[in-house]
Amino acid sequence: MLRYKKKLQVAEIAITAVSAMLSVGVMIYAVALLGWKEAGEEIILNMFYIACVIMMWMYLFNHLSTQRFNYWSSICVCITILLRDILFPPPLATYALHLACLTLSVWLVMMLTYFYARKEWKSYTKNNLWFIFIVDVAIAALYNYDIMIEDTGELRTFFLTEIWIRPTLTYGLVACFIREDNDNE
Repeated sequence: MLRYKKKLQVAEIAITAVSAMLSVGVMIYAVALLGWKEAGEEIILNMFYIACVIMMWMYLFNHLSTQRFNYWSSICVCITILLRDILFPPPLATYALHLACLTLSVWLVMMLTYFYARKEWKSYTKNNLWFIFIVDVAIAALYNYDIMIEDTGELRTFFLTEIWIRPTLTYGLVACFIREDNDNE
């Protein structure tokens, strides 16, 4: 019934999915608390995050093929990158910080597109996959730094939670693919 045989691998992916679900739940609470005008765009991002979590669970329980999981998950992650980081970036403290986040975001979209658009996507190395995760963590760390230097008040917790949802999902996607590469070939 489960895709993976080892309990540690199942636990790693399950913990990632559960933490992403809890983070999305916090953001839905933030939208309910702040109202639609303040945090309405978070609902759109949360829909894509929820889709990734559902696909992760479906993949874990063998209801989704590897190719479909990789394709649709990468589409959802790319859409969130485009929406939050490229098309409608949040106002940042400095222009250099904005430029760094924008450059890394465009780079991340290009890496995801290149990886999943290839005919031989299984030939992509594990280092390349981990690099996708590292770039996403770098973007989140820059946003985290911006939140810490700006005075955001009581919204700081919600902003910090929202920033780290996508790297959590990216880690889950990379972990699923690497585990698939090791066990099910």
